[in-house]
Amino acid sequence: MAVTGAASGPGALLTQRLAESEEVKQVLAIDERRGEVSEAQWHVLDVRDPAIAEKLRGADVVVHLAVDLDLGTDSAARTAYNVRGTQTVLTAAAAAGVRRVVLCTSAMVYGALPDNAVPLAEDAELRATAEATGVGDLLEIERLGERAPRAHPGLNVTVVRPAILVGGTDTALTRYFESPRLLVVAGSRPTWQFCHVEDLVGALEYAALEKVEGELAVGCEGWLEQEEVEELSGIRRMELPSAVALGAASRLHRLGLTPSPAGDLAYTMHPWAISGSRLHAAGWRPRWTNEEVLAELLEEVSGRHTVAGRRLGRKDATTLGAAGATVALVGTAAIVRRARKARRRA
Repeated sequence: MAVTGAASGPGALLTQRLAESEEVKQVLAIDERRGEVSEAQWHVLDVRDPAIAEKLRGADVVVHLAVDLDLGTDSAARTAYNVRGTQTVLTAAAAAGVRRVVLCTSAMVYGALPDNAVPLAEDAELRATAEATGVGDLLEIERLGERAPRAHPGLNVTVVRPAILVGGTDTALTRYFESPRLLVVAGSRPTWQFCHVEDLVGALEYAALEKVEGELAVGCEGWLEQEEVEELSGIRRMELPSAVALGAASRLHRLGLTPSPAGDLAYTMHPWAISGSRLHAAGWRPRWTNEEVLAELLEEVSGRHTVAGRRLGRKDATTLGAAGATVALVGTAAIVRRARKARRRA
């Protein structure tokens, strides 16, 4: 069994769990630095290095978790790393005689659209676009995974797609809960479904041990409506018209004031909850509920101050917080005023 991205995040948790499993003889851990799981055999290298093929010899299964979705990473560099890394791992796995590769993307690949079924089945069409942070990379990873068995007969590829991941993560969707107000786009119908990192690791272990295969969606049972999220979090909403919210988000991102493109807003506007039926049929169940994960997320982000996805220091937050709740408020105020003036003139 081999794990890439094994030194941190879900990779570290999975490496530890596999190392403790009686069903796994040996764990090969691959990362650019050595991690803390002493029971694993470590190989320190970049996953884009073709030498990884030799390191994978003897492994039956590879779980590829060396994917960069950091908001602070240059988008071109991030894509180059994610796509080339996945290509190299899939090719190297086939060359090393690996039987199965498990990829981890996100349920975001289904897209957040007003006509989505609630919940979405695993075999629902992937209708996301590359307009949200990292989603273009995830779609390309999915395409590579789909093509790999045709290019390398005998290689099985399983894809795991978590809902909003919580537990030591920092994404545009977790930062949504760091704002003093929850931005709600007028007329939208969001559904909130979370996935605790421990449940993701449990699902990855199921896939790695070949207890389930294919395209797998993983998350808490059911979902929360926006009103439930507001009640549970105690954070009040700030409602804006769609044109104002999307226009402001686009302008702020274009000016380099926020890390999140306007496409991220769709995932706070429209439903994209998943069923997780394939994992359930195989006997897997989430240990966390949406309510529990939301409570942990709120505790995790307590004391952080984010406006429109941009993290602020304490001094900046003190200065700006009283002025307008979020950059969306501050940034759109002028736009709203201009729009009103234009309507009056008309």
